[in-house]
Amino acid sequence: MLLRTRNRLYRSVTLGFVLAALCTLMLAAAPPAPGWAATGKSKTTARTVETATGPIRAEPVATGLKRPWSLVFLPDGSMLVAEESGQLLRVPQSGNISKPLSGLPEVYTTGNGGLLDVRLDPDFASNRRIYFAFAEPAGDGSGKAGTSVARAVLHKDHISDLEIIFRQTPKVADERNFGGRLAFAPDGTLFVMLGDRFALDLVQDLSNTIGALVRINADGSVPQDNPFVGRQGVRPEIWSYGHRNIEGGAFHPQTQDLWIHEFGPLGGDELNIPRPGLNYGWPLVSWGRHYSGEDIPDPPTRPELAQSIYHWNPVISPSGMTFYTGALIPEWQGNILIGGLSSNALIRLTLRGDRVIAEERIEMGARIRDIVQGPDGALYLLTDQPKGEILRLTAADKPRDQTSFEESVPD
Repeated sequence: MLLRTRNRLYRSVTLGFVLAALCTLMLAAAPPAPGWAATGKSKTTARTVETATGPIRAEPVATGLKRPWSLVFLPDGSMLVAEESGQLLRVPQSGNISKPLSGLPEVYTTGNGGLLDVRLDPDFASNRRIYFAFAEPAGDGSGKAGTSVARAVLHKDHISDLEIIFRQTPKVADERNFGGRLAFAPDGTLFVMLGDRFALDLVQDLSNTIGALVRINADGSVPQDNPFVGRQGVRPEIWSYGHRNIEGGAFHPQTQDLWIHEFGPLGGDELNIPRPGLNYGWPLVSWGRHYSGEDIPDPPTRPELAQSIYHWNPVISPSGMTFYTGALIPEWQGNILIGGLSSNALIRLTLRGDRVIAEERIEMGARIRDIVQGPDGALYLLTDQPKGEILRLTAADKPRDQTSFEESVPD
């Protein structure tokens, strides 16, 4: 009798395990919800990165992105990610990558071209409008392209009401130096950070926007307090000029000044605080050399030109930028964080007023294309790789709070 009871119990327990295993396999094999890709959530474990202020935890939030170039957080804590290929994706904190949103314009993706940046309208909560910069082909078979800025209304799986509000002119038959970062100022105007498109003879010509930092209103019109408004033969959108290739910018949380960085040629990446109407010297001066090896006069030889506040030799190839104000890495508060491409690093700058007094290059083992402070106070990095990642950085003793975000996607 006891033996029969044990056998029945054994069979029941065994059947239970089998059913549980089958359910697990069925759930694992189930397709994702409509509109979402089957891959994206990272199975890679977090790693520890040693820094001068102590260990930092780098946790993959999502993997399998194709050269992601820009990231912005939505109010619900999910992210919009722009890829070089011209695709715009949703990525919730679960890490599941959406299918590409439809409705985007044609994007020139040769060389440095791509979907360059994405930002939310300051009134996104009421108008659901996004802004993005992209390399736009001329469309006439000439092979020319230029940086353009569009705005549109965001929906769950598409964008609508697309408007092109700015076009860099002229378009150029070269695949390099599009710049393309965007930053909304506290007054609601939009700064568009451009590159020289390797058209060096046009950079000092103010009748075009090659190598310029541009300031426009949210609808693309020109603010009347721009420095060149009313000047004959000068583009009124220009804020400052003589820039080589601006790929990062952010507003100082206390002074509200815009800080930018830009690529040098062979050497001489720069950090600048662009002032209205000033000439920052490219290609007349540089801390680097031309790719041919030809020397370029150093900036101090032309004191009438605006000087950078910091420069790099060897270069870091800067991309993306933020001032850190969060609490999850308290030792970094007030620091500038910059992504490094050729340097495969996160660059941390300590400031005293408008001066850089210390620099740390934190080896990340990958090209860092963008860096954003999340609403949870963590730092989020994009690795510019064919299988790119979103990395979440916190102090190693700060565990992840899974309740930090709501994961809803309004239509």
